[in-house]
Amino acid sequence: MGGEFKVDLDHLKSFRDALKQSVEELEAARRALAHVRADQIGTARLDDACDRFQHRWQHGTEQLKELVKAVGGGVETTMLSYERFEEELSKSLRRMGDTAAANAAGTH
Repeated sequence: MGGEFKVDLDHLKSFRDALKQSVEELEAARRALAHVRADQIGTARLDDACDRFQHRWQHGTEQLKELVKAVGGGVETTMLSYERFEEELSKSLRRMGDTAAANAAGTH
């Protein structure tokens, strides 16, 4: 157990932001193709295949969006927990330092 555990809050923030951006870009791509109708593409068979794909893609992107949001929420919660922990640890260490300084001043 001599290993070291580190949490880089800047990396967590970047990861959270990348997740949010991926959801926005996925949704934008779906919206951009939503106006394209299958009857603009070609044969009836191809049109039908495109309609089915668009329906599945919409359903799949909505599911993926929910999963990415859930992961992003977990990252956000984790990041905030570590930030609070660091703040509280910093306050505690300052208090300990102040107490040690006060005790040292009282013994001289």
